[in-house]
Amino acid sequence: MKVKSPIQLMSFLHQTFPEKSRTNIKSLLANKSVYVDGKIITKFDHQLIENQTVELKKTIIKAPFNHTKLKIVFEDDFILVVEKREGLLSVSTDTSTTIPTAYNILSNYIKTNDPKAKIFILHRLDRDTSGLLVFAKRRDVQEYMQINWQTIVLERKYVLVVEGIMEQNEGTIKNWLTENKALVIFSSPKDNGGQLAITHYKVLKTNEKYSLLEVELETGRKNQIRVHMQDLGHSVLGDKKYGATQDPIERLALHAKVLSFLHPDTDEVMRFETQVPIKFLSLFSKINE
Repeated sequence: MKVKSPIQLMSFLHQTFPEKSRTNIKSLLANKSVYVDGKIITKFDHQLIENQTVELKKTIIKAPFNHTKLKIVFEDDFILVVEKREGLLSVSTDTSTTIPTAYNILSNYIKTNDPKAKIFILHRLDRDTSGLLVFAKRRDVQEYMQINWQTIVLERKYVLVVEGIMEQNEGTIKNWLTENKALVIFSSPKDNGGQLAITHYKVLKTNEKYSLLEVELETGRKNQIRVHMQDLGHSVLGDKKYGATQDPIERLALHAKVLSFLHPDTDEVMRFETQVPIKFLSLFSKINE
């Protein structure tokens, strides 16, 4: 609808839609359904000028998302960023096709508004690792982000608790990782045809029993942090698969704390950070020292 002469938005809408009451029009404005030259306008006394375009668009009210194992941190038309609790698979495996996963929970959520909507996997967290995950909401976005993953991902940091006291307050582990038929990852100091894995770590807290670390990934290989901690002789708490003998908080003490990347559409820097799990910090309280 073109504006022919200067007029207040309320008057214009009332003239254009005489069947609508002022209350109806105010409701449209409040629900962000009125656009002027492509921009949402919510003020009824907004002054229109000649040749502007006014449109009414139906506002889609998203279904509320509530889940004990997942929290939506950010969502737009291109990506979906969530915080996953421990104990939830990122995606299904060959042996767990019927177990709930972050992927199918989120797929069901977006289909409530659009039955044709889909999400696409970009990366994964181990079932017993908590923290930040990002999914694509379009196939072309998935392809672009996966192809350019090494350049668009700017920061990936984890916090973890390991057994014992670290010999050094910070350091870097670099080796090559391979997986056997039992799905266990092994490391080699020399290139043996496996995948190069580089992990940077620093100690945040320590006591007589444990060390709280912050780890930044230069590469993102399967079980990379867990294997590298075992290589240092300080397995992640609760990680029986990779050498842990203690499980004081009854979970794998590994959390994806920071994720930063370039937005696939705008190139804007997107940075998300979560809290260190309380159970991790409880190990370093005065009561436990």
